Amino acid sequence: MRPADIEKLISVGRPDIAPDGSFAVFATSRPDLTANRAVGQLWRVDLPEGAASRITRGTADTSPRLSPDGTRIAFLRGDGASKPQVHVVDARGGEPVQATDAPLGVDSFDWSEDGATLAFTARIPERGRYGSVEGLESSAEAPRRVTGVRWHSNGLGYLADRPAQLFVVPVPAVDAEPLYDPAPAVLPDGTEPPKKRVVVAEAVRLTEGAASRTGAVFRGDEVLTVLDEIEDDHPDLRSRLVAVRTDGSGERELIGRSAGLSISEVAVAADGTIALLAADVGDSGLDFVGAATGLWLVEHEGPRRVTDAETIDLGEVGSSITAVGKEFLVQDRARGRLRLLRVTRDGELTEVLGGDVEVGGSAAAGERVVASVADPGSLGELVLVEDGRTRALTSFGGGVPIVTPRELTIPGRDGYPIHGWVAQPAGEGPFPVLLQIHGGPYAAYGIHLFDETQVLVDAGYAVVYCNPRGSAGYGREHGRSIRGAMGTVDFFDVVDFLDGAVAQDARLDGERVGIMGGSYGGYLTAWVIAHDHRFAAAIVERGFLDPASFQGTSDIGSFFGDEYVGTDPEAIARQSPLAVVGQVATPTLVIHSELDFRCPLEQATRYYSALKRQGTDAELLVFPGENHELTRAGQPRHRIERFEAVLEWWRRKLPTS
Repeated sequence: MRPADIEKLISVGRPDIAPDGSFAVFATSRPDLTANRAVGQLWRVDLPEGAASRITRGTADTSPRLSPDGTRIAFLRGDGASKPQVHVVDARGGEPVQATDAPLGVDSFDWSEDGATLAFTARIPERGRYGSVEGLESSAEAPRRVTGVRWHSNGLGYLADRPAQLFVVPVPAVDAEPLYDPAPAVLPDGTEPPKKRVVVAEAVRLTEGAASRTGAVFRGDEVLTVLDEIEDDHPDLRSRLVAVRTDGSGERELIGRSAGLSISEVAVAADGTIALLAADVGDSGLDFVGAATGLWLVEHEGPRRVTDAETIDLGEVGSSITAVGKEFLVQDRARGRLRLLRVTRDGELTEVLGGDVEVGGSAAAGERVVASVADPGSLGELVLVEDGRTRALTSFGGGVPIVTPRELTIPGRDGYPIHGWVAQPAGEGPFPVLLQIHGGPYAAYGIHLFDETQVLVDAGYAVVYCNPRGSAGYGREHGRSIRGAMGTVDFFDVVDFLDGAVAQDARLDGERVGIMGGSYGGYLTAWVIAHDHRFAAAIVERGFLDPASFQGTSDIGSFFGDEYVGTDPEAIARQSPLAVVGQVATPTLVIHSELDFRCPLEQATRYYSALKRQGTDAELLVFPGENHELTRAGQPRHRIERFEAVLEWWRRKLPTS
């Protein structure tokens, strides 16, 4: 595929299904160069054999959720300023009605059991900030006083001056008469002109205070939500789950920090049982390295883990829980796949959907399951699973020419099996080789269509990539193996996999190799080129390059580096790419984004400056207005410009002929 082909890559969000299983709804999303943003709408497909049809026409419609009776859909509609508001539409389609008017947009929402009320979370700005006073520019706002160990977040910015609060609002009628803009009129003296209304009913705020509320899930006359409290003195990843009464009379704690859980998802079964996706981060609240996310049930005695901590990991970004009677559907990541499992309350597992897929979300009615999936040929399709058979309901993929990667396992120098893939152009070669390294480190390359790899293959390169020790999806021990030892076995694994892949295939030219990676992949790229000088060139992107300064600049700096590289200065230096930058002779392109708060820009500029000072061939490419998610969710034009810069660098430093 070519860089501009990203416009044709359509992803499918988590679906929902009618209570009687007669139809499903879902949202699609794709980058659009003209709009220079992600665009998408809601779709409906009648089951079991209907064709998918678009039912909304917004610019960015996402997160559809059917009412309990299946007659209406609530969803988020993003406006030009990316402030998504909840809208409600008839499940058969029609003109949506706006339900919320949150000043900074809505984060999450849920239907009440009777379908009459919506609960939602939304960030509320401190007076005088984020446009709350008309005409007051951000540069003229009052100073911010920081007293906690966290103060900002990648993709958002400052935290303490806009905590997320919990609200409820009546569901507007989808067939009610529209609201009309008031016309100019001469009014009696002292009479206020009527104001323009965008919602029928004002939302009622249920919570106050500095803590943010994450998620909103109805359970009877209460709404479950997770508290995100900025720590005063030391980092703590443990969560508190509370139940907030919808009459505004207060809240009660269901899970406290003493449980040691970092909660990422909450769901409620039909009988009221509360299920969680959570990782056990221990009494310290920081033991997160390789901590597999599991399914937990909240019982009278406290939370009980249902899935095995050593072998099952439900922690992929976007993973969810679907309650099906007394059982639950969850997504388990394993060896580059995301399979859909059915889990009983006793921990018995049944694979509902497996093989070469990555399940992005699911919904169920009785024995009928719909799921959004990605595979080697597509970023997203909707499938139906019924009676043990799987059938595709959509065909969004196939719009771009792709190469299917070849999967292989290479024994490392110590005999450890290293799992990964090779993608290469058609023909006999030999082709120059690019070694790609993923971020994380507790993440993984998967089998879904990966635009980065496909663009490089189209340009004439063989691409080699693997999941070294430290990655997710290979068990707890694999994920924790680089704790306090970054740049050791992970370094050996990526170069040993490269050597093994080249040795197996004469079409791969082992004398012409380059290396690239982002985030942790940027870290390991910078580490490799300081210790292995075979590479014609390198690309170090949004890298974790100096653990010492990361502690005081990154949004996760208060805990990430401490747990991965330790706090001893000698140990930090022993694992720091910046500490060994003097050994780098490889021509290096450093790519970063101005608003990256995960791996801040100073990580890149200090590394680049050190390369230039010592005379190493180096260039720096900085993207304005982008954060750590540039390659996945950045402005489409910037994503194309990044691809063009990457290809131009490799044409100069590692030409294909």
